[in-house]
Amino acid sequence: MAEWWSIEVFHGDKLPASRWKDAYEDELTEAAVTNGALYWEWHEFSYGVIFEVCFRDEEQWDAFVMLPSVRAALDGVPDPVNGLLVYKGRGGAAGPRVPRKPKPAPGAAALELEEPRKRRRIRLRSGAAEVDRLLRELDAEPPLTDPTRSDPARTDPARTDPGPSDPARRGAAASGD
Repeated sequence: MAEWWSIEVFHGDKLPASRWKDAYEDELTEAAVTNGALYWEWHEFSYGVIFEVCFRDEEQWDAFVMLPSVRAALDGVPDPVNGLLVYKGRGGAAGPRVPRKPKPAPGAAALELEEPRKRRRIRLRSGAAEVDRLLRELDAEPPLTDPTRSDPARTDPARTDPGPSDPARRGAAASGD
């Protein structure tokens, strides 16, 4: 089965990797073809260049890397200390051959949740003052009620449904003029 190999060259302080590619492109491509490369590609990125080459087996790759022209090209990279990577597989952002395991979801799903509070059931037989006192004890906001109305469902000003004692308005939305 054919295997891809990559030679990745990064920019140096004084020489960009594209200049290295211009200098050694013909020698590396010729050496790859004469040693049985099935396919090859050059890629230029903002950080450097990648030469990807596909050989039928690892022995062909080893023979390619040991050639004097290939050794000279690898010795001539712009940054000889940190500017060269040679590895099996496609280069750059090709990704691994095996998919990564899923990580925990970032955001709210990764936060530790607060322990649930114990619910208390209270049966009230007294007035609104007792309800307010119990709500303050539980650190809750007292409900907004209008003390002049006896029906709490009618305290919402946005409520538009007529009550059982309100007259129904007919024809307000069905006017055809």
